[in-house]
Amino acid sequence: MVKHIVMFKLAEKNAGNLEKAVNALKSLEDNIEELRFLEVGVDYQGSERSYDIVLTTHFDARKDLEIYRDHKNHKPVAKIMRELCSNSAVVDYEVP
Repeated sequence: MVKHIVMFKLAEKNAGNLEKAVNALKSLEDNIEELRFLEVGVDYQGSERSYDIVLTTHFDARKDLEIYRDHKNHKPVAKIMRELCSNSAVVDYEVP
């Protein structure tokens, strides 16, 4: 299994942008066949080091993550997140 985790920091943190980002990320669920699991979390801590949103996704294999990245339903969501966010961090790793 491959896990793909992305943390997002909103450029302008407000309720509207937070809702738009979360809704965009959640729209991926059930719209990409290779996507096995999706979870969106919103930070409640609000510390200087905190990111605002985290996306956790699972795939069967590396090739499925590649398909997801280039998928027609992923591209508009990625565009929205780039527009709303000042920074992001990602980690991709395999687990048995």
